Amino acid sequence: MKSIITCATAMIVGVLPFQTALAQSPEEKGLEIATATNERDSGWNHVIADMEMILKNRAGKESRRKISFRQLEVDGDGDKSLSLFLEPRDVTGTAMLTFSHGLEPDDQWLYLPSIKRVKRISSKNKSGPFMGSEFAFEDLGSQEVEKFSYKFVGEEACGESFECYVIERLPQYESSGYTRQIAWIDKEHYRSIKIEYYDRKNSLLKTLDFIGYNEYAEKYWRADRYEMMNHQTGKSTSLLWTNYDFERDLKDSDFNQKALKRLL
Repeated sequence: MKSIITCATAMIVGVLPFQTALAQSPEEKGLEIATATNERDSGWNHVIADMEMILKNRAGKESRRKISFRQLEVDGDGDKSLSLFLEPRDVTGTAMLTFSHGLEPDDQWLYLPSIKRVKRISSKNKSGPFMGSEFAFEDLGSQEVEKFSYKFVGEEACGESFECYVIERLPQYESSGYTRQIAWIDKEHYRSIKIEYYDRKNSLLKTLDFIGYNEYAEKYWRADRYEMMNHQTGKSTSLLWTNYDFERDLKDSDFNQKALKRLL
């Protein structure tokens, strides 16, 4: 399954085989959309990309970070991903490794070059912010279908004049910072257009918009820009993606704790 970064990665090509039975429930239809969305983005094996993270506070002041990102598709489990911070100097060499799973807690490690240590991220801290951004640690793992229960909400126009399916998904894993999420999936290519995140009090916390999709390898759609807005703090984080590469070979040995220390 794919992350919010691949989507979410985030979430892709094909025709959804909806059942024709009139008795199909909103829960069945929601699960069917989520399952088909996952299946449309399978088979890419591995990807490398560059990313710029732009953090903006309530007053509009910006700080920027450059990151190298790589991801390995895993059959029968969640995907593996590794993010390496290249700039600015105070975070250079910081790296995060994620092994995503279904209902089992994701495994995540953070390498901190200042102390030359790999720190395991507790599953109870997954709702915390990643490197001061508006993305939580739980947002950055691959979004396995079994992590959520689903409900079809309806259909409506969204994004750049897309027609979208709207589904509600409730986290089924422990220690989530969200009670529910509302996702808009475009009906033609099954790409994530928008996700709303509701906090533990069921108030709207954040909105993530996916902007500027392009097709790679004649099959895989990736957005050029992710915009995460925190409605409660006024802060935002943008992720600008460039140089997607689906051809470079990656191995499982490129994704382990030792790899965190030898990236630079």
